[in-house]
Amino acid sequence: MPFGRRHEVGIVVDGTASSDIDQSRIKSISEVIDDAPLLDANTLAVLTFAASYYQHPIGEVIVGTLPKRLREGAPAEDIVQMVRLTEQAQPDDPTLARAPRQKAIVSRLNGADGPLPVAQLKSLHRSVPAALRRLEQRGWLTRYEQRAGGARDFRHDNVAKGPELSDAQASALAAINASSNFQTFVLNGVTGSGKTEVYLRAIEHVLKAGRQALVLVPEIALTPQLVTRFERRFAAPIVALHSGLNQTERASAWRDARAGRAAVVIGTRSAVFTPLHTPGIVVVDEEHDGSFKQQEGFRYHARDVAVYLARRHDIPIVMGSATPTLESLHNVAAGRYKALELPERVGPGTDPHLQLVDLREESIENGLSATLVNAMRRHVDEGAQVMLFLNRRGYAPAWFCSGCGAIARCTDCDANMTYHHRHGALRCHHCGSARKAPETCNECGATHKPVGQGTERIEALLAELFPRARVARMDRDSTRRRGALATTLNRMRKGQIDILVGTQMLTKGHHFPGVAMVGVLNADHGLFSADFRADERLAQTLVQVCGRAGRGDRAGEVLIQTSFPEHPLFAELINGGYAAFAQRAMQTRREASWPPFAHVALLRARSTRENTGLAALSNLRNALGPLPGVTVLGPADAPMRFRAARFHSQLLLQSGDRRQLANALFRLRAQINDLTRNNRVRISIDVDPVDLY
Repeated sequence: MPFGRRHEVGIVVDGTASSDIDQSRIKSISEVIDDAPLLDANTLAVLTFAASYYQHPIGEVIVGTLPKRLREGAPAEDIVQMVRLTEQAQPDDPTLARAPRQKAIVSRLNGADGPLPVAQLKSLHRSVPAALRRLEQRGWLTRYEQRAGGARDFRHDNVAKGPELSDAQASALAAINASSNFQTFVLNGVTGSGKTEVYLRAIEHVLKAGRQALVLVPEIALTPQLVTRFERRFAAPIVALHSGLNQTERASAWRDARAGRAAVVIGTRSAVFTPLHTPGIVVVDEEHDGSFKQQEGFRYHARDVAVYLARRHDIPIVMGSATPTLESLHNVAAGRYKALELPERVGPGTDPHLQLVDLREESIENGLSATLVNAMRRHVDEGAQVMLFLNRRGYAPAWFCSGCGAIARCTDCDANMTYHHRHGALRCHHCGSARKAPETCNECGATHKPVGQGTERIEALLAELFPRARVARMDRDSTRRRGALATTLNRMRKGQIDILVGTQMLTKGHHFPGVAMVGVLNADHGLFSADFRADERLAQTLVQVCGRAGRGDRAGEVLIQTSFPEHPLFAELINGGYAAFAQRAMQTRREASWPPFAHVALLRARSTRENTGLAALSNLRNALGPLPGVTVLGPADAPMRFRAARFHSQLLLQSGDRRQLANALFRLRAQINDLTRNNRVRISIDVDPVDLY
């Protein structure tokens, strides 16, 4: 459509018979791209719900969830360019001997049963486009376009046989398969209990009915291994959707899902908005993972949108985790969700033995206690693999002056710069700024030294302590290069790594049968945080990372280093597991009126000017007056007040009634638009925030 001096692609979501705008000012649409609706009614309803619930403009929501190719004007239907030989073509013409590329194309087309897609011919050599043009000029070849095929019937696709199910797995599967309508299942299974096998069997049941499955995973790292496992099981087409794809791949997968050519769609959070032709089941793997929450712009939670998606399509949804969120457990207790328990590991694996290492009484060398090092040495000598978890990348979290005690700070954040030894650089892990690490202090001239431990420093230390062991690191820095993460995971599975040190990436559902020991280097982060979800995240992380040990023939051992061994969280996890922690945490949340016993929304303000955001939020609160049924806390500075060269402040809304909170937020949106139009401040709404930072 014409938009000023340019043309833009738009999406029509509704129409009207009349307009208050003068007819002379209304411009006509220049071109209709699709002759059928781009989005079906159910997909549009899901997008509309998400826009309303998360208080975000519907236009940005719809456009932001489409592949870039479609946003630029490509049609929703996949148009395939085809080529075929004409009657003038002479496959035996001797002149083709001097044009080997043309000869290869003619030979392929002559041997085919019919026309072929141009994309299929491109595998012959790089110069296919030029060779095709020359064949067209000779009159030997003609091109035309056609739409890709429609929906595929998956009912007769071969399915490879899986392992024998345990009684608990069989019971969970029976409950899922018996539900042909909407039902939310929480598959609560300990690590190694075979949740993925239950997913596979449930999806098999759906495919045999000729319907599709949507599988959401929290991280790109999990997508390739899950796709491989699904491809080994099913002969049906499987597509992946995540940010690691190029734009052509993403558009192709989206179209295959929409047209019904893809049987299974596996993707990260944004895949929840993918239109499906005949959906039959939704699976959310590791439903507790914070990666399902979008933290910028359109701040939706894919797990919760997936529940609405399943309700809209009237199909079951399975949310699996060894550490379900307190919200999910609360919904189970209230009867809204149905719990399916997998209390034991399957196969030879057994639950690992957990032991606390008191750092107040241990001799420490660069973050490694003597007890931990001795245990590692024992396992490595026995040929087992060891994993060390430290959720802090880089070499050291502080660059310290030995003379005046100054610590290198980020100029754009209220944070220390992290030292990265390999590049000799200081980097801020909050805004991404970097600079060369100075050798001497600008103030006193004394030398600098790194203080504290990051994964890079631990990796270097392990190389010294275990010179014969194969040591590797898995964090955002070491896996930045394309394919690096997959290489590390493959080496680990093949037993080509003896000791793997890493960050949160280690907790993401990986299955390493050779790992006999897991060491948690610093378990105290989160014990005393002001964020009400911090203890839940810490408990989930500890349970998940500890669950990597003891999955094979060897008994598992977990050593957790802490300076607070008497903290009740550790006692709960060791004596009663995650369930004991969740029971106590639920009671604490109830007493404090925090989620899941209340609903919250966070208004975040950011500005280049100090106190401007605070003033804007204060004006906003005063202008609205009392909000029925809603408690307003703040405004106040954010826990990190200065970040990415902006001053941050926030206002918290709390209510026991979700509808009253939504009404208050709706009133706030209109005020926010007026406020930000005339002030140098940006205010965003975060409904159901996963953290208060």
